[in-house]
Amino acid sequence: MARHTYLTLATPDEARKLWFDRLRAAERVLPEERVPLRRAFGRVLASPVAARRSSPAFHGAAMDGIAVRADATFAASARTPLRLEIGREAFWINTGRPLPEGCNAVIMVEHVNVEEDGRYVVIEKPAFPWQHVRKMGEDIVATEIIMAQGTRIGPYELGALAAGGVTEAPVFVRPRVFIIPSGSEIVPLEEAREEDLRAGRVLPEFNSLVFSAMIEEAGGEPVVRPIVPDEPEAIAAALRAALEEGADLVLLNAGSSAGSHDYSADVMASVGEVLTHGVSIMPGKPTVLGVAGQTPVIGTPGYPVSAIVAMESFVQPLLLLWQKRCPDTLAEQRERVSAVPCNPLPSRPGMEELIRAKLGQVDDVFVAVPLSRGAGTVTSLSRADGIIRVPRDCEGLDAGVPATVELLRSRDQLAGALLAIGSHDNTLDLLDSLLRKRHPRFRLTSAHVGSLGGLQALRRGQCHLAGSHLLDEESGVYNRKAIMENLDEAVVLVHLVDREQGLIVAPGNPLGLQGIEDLARDGVRFVNRQRGSGTRVLLDYRLRMLGIAPASIEGYRDEEYTHMNVAAAVLSGRADAGLGVRSAANALGLPFLPVGVEEYDLVIPRRFWDDERMQALMEVVRGEEFRAAVDAMGGYGTARTGEVIWEYDGKQRAAG
Repeated sequence: MARHTYLTLATPDEARKLWFDRLRAAERVLPEERVPLRRAFGRVLASPVAARRSSPAFHGAAMDGIAVRADATFAASARTPLRLEIGREAFWINTGRPLPEGCNAVIMVEHVNVEEDGRYVVIEKPAFPWQHVRKMGEDIVATEIIMAQGTRIGPYELGALAAGGVTEAPVFVRPRVFIIPSGSEIVPLEEAREEDLRAGRVLPEFNSLVFSAMIEEAGGEPVVRPIVPDEPEAIAAALRAALEEGADLVLLNAGSSAGSHDYSADVMASVGEVLTHGVSIMPGKPTVLGVAGQTPVIGTPGYPVSAIVAMESFVQPLLLLWQKRCPDTLAEQRERVSAVPCNPLPSRPGMEELIRAKLGQVDDVFVAVPLSRGAGTVTSLSRADGIIRVPRDCEGLDAGVPATVELLRSRDQLAGALLAIGSHDNTLDLLDSLLRKRHPRFRLTSAHVGSLGGLQALRRGQCHLAGSHLLDEESGVYNRKAIMENLDEAVVLVHLVDREQGLIVAPGNPLGLQGIEDLARDGVRFVNRQRGSGTRVLLDYRLRMLGIAPASIEGYRDEEYTHMNVAAAVLSGRADAGLGVRSAANALGLPFLPVGVEEYDLVIPRRFWDDERMQALMEVVRGEEFRAAVDAMGGYGTARTGEVIWEYDGKQRAAG
């Protein structure tokens, strides 16, 4: 089959309009059904709803006290108290009870004096008409429209419908979206065996799980069909079966790409009509839109992030439109803020690019730390706090220049977050978990750019703290010289852990590696940490001591940003060895050859030290639960964990 190339790409707005217009989406009418109110949560009203009764249905007391006729109390004052007979001129009443006939006001019990025999009460202040009374129809008047067509029924809407006497809600029948996963290499998530996954023989199919949640979020009913192989005839048969079973929308997943297995577009053309193949958005470019009769069909890319973008851009808006809800995408309803990217964000002209980012509010400025842009890195969405849209008419965004960010989390969540930028360590994720456990309002968001990158982020005011393990080769002391060379504000240096660094090697150590000197042997493939990381500094220091030229090491320029990614590269067979911490080797069950013990510290600006979030973090760092969990990971020392080991006034300078 011919390989597809994308010569002309429609913008997302152009593609959506073309699809909607072809379907005459605005004229589509979903069937209506009536459901009991107790099962109406999350459904969408198919027609306006009128109140069957007023609320309240009577004049009722809004306070505990006595019900009276207001004009009969006008003579009351502190100088001339008024005496009222219970049962004839005044009536005891509780909040919510209907007023006795002839009464139109309530006097609070606190303002009533009761005579000893209880037959009379005395008041010293008159009541005005309808004082402390909930009048009939004050909230809802019978027959008035209380909710419009297209309203999504949430908790508050349920209360309003119930108050209006509505016991059944007229709602749209959920549009049925058939999901057809395709791919000869994918298997159901529950059937994926670890040995097959590691060998690359199969891939777990979980896009349908994500799609189903997004369809339900937009008011649809997902119908997941069995996986079909990468065979045009099989995919076409599955598509025809979905159409025969009354699908309102059919989603073909994993077959749309520019590769040789681009079957979605061809199958769609054989069964119906292709409207557009390729959209100028990244990720999500390979999306294909079409129709079969009057049924919309979409082919989404197989990579999870690309597929999610296609769902947000096309599927969710269509489902909303059918239900008379706002046709904008749910993504377009996100709150937007201005944030400063801490790194340049290059982008390809002509393509709108969505960049996932972590966010932190440092002082009064939101700082954005970009995450991986890979279309298959679904965790970049689950870890992201926001999304930056780079317009298609520019080549990217500059570091430090404010950009608009769509929030994936609330402002309150962001306000409670400490942003740590710097060296990676597995204990940071543990700290975040324990911080949320002990202080649910707070969290620790970490981004990994290396120790030097963290100090530079602190200097630019782009984070609250940085993890660092930069060795001064002359003194053998960690971090102090680097702090003096890079920072001009007062900081507190807190020791987090001592940790073992060493070579992470392939299972069984088949090459018989003994130490760093073996990295220069022929046939040894190495994976390195990025420039500026403390691990890279340590490696370069050891290589100089051994007289080994970095260029003699195969893979010296092959870089990863975390210790876990180094371990994963070794486990996958991409490399024979990498330098990292013992806990990463332990996590993936890999052999570890110790090289030395280093100091991993937290660099905290003095101006953030007394912040309640920082003090909560220090409480966790110094707690026994954190120490015990770190010790269980292996390869760490916690004897000095939490100690303030140095304070820098911001004025000293490293010698030389």
